[in-house]
Amino acid sequence: MKKAMFMVLVAILFATVPMKAQWVVSDPTNLAQGIVNTAQEIVQTSATAANTLDSFKEVQKVYQQGKEYYDALKAVNNLVKDARKVQLTVLMVGDISEIYVVNFGKMMNDPNFNAQELNAIGFGYSKLLNESAELLKELKQIITASSLSLNDKERMDIIDKVYSDVKKYHSLVRYYTNKNISVSLIRAKKANDTKRVLELYGKPNEKYW
Repeated sequence: MKKAMFMVLVAILFATVPMKAQWVVSDPTNLAQGIVNTAQEIVQTSATAANTLDSFKEVQKVYQQGKEYYDALKAVNNLVKDARKVQLTVLMVGDISEIYVVNFGKMMNDPNFNAQELNAIGFGYSKLLNESAELLKELKQIITASSLSLNDKERMDIIDKVYSDVKKYHSLVRYYTNKNISVSLIRAKKANDTKRVLELYGKPNEKYW
């Protein structure tokens, strides 16, 4: 019974939805795939042009459009333990998208970075987000017809591995963000402009620092 319930819940988390939904999402059957689609579209949008202000505005639009999935999935609490770990894995990918969009948006307004540096930073974020989204494909293996013979341990091994790998990427994105901000802070100190940088990114005890 537990196995059947788990399979149903994981299937629900990865149900297919349109790439660009235009309505408020309340059905949990499409939340996870919405986050995955949004992450992949952010990566694709980032790759279509250099990370200029105009191209990043398109990335922001994609993120805002998919944020409803991220917010709604965070509110889902009535999942069994195994499916809960799948949910947390997907949410970390959504969080990586948020860290990228929120902080890179601030860096675009930071005179301590030049255009070439911003392009490199944007590429780094896009690469880390893409690697994280790709890991989610491994989770789908446990609900395909070819994987129905997996026992509980084998399924949990897959989930644990992907969860651990995505968690590492999540930590790496936060570290990457902090290191880039620290570069700006060092430059700001030399220019006696520390206050402006702290106001832009927040104090060191705030999120993502």
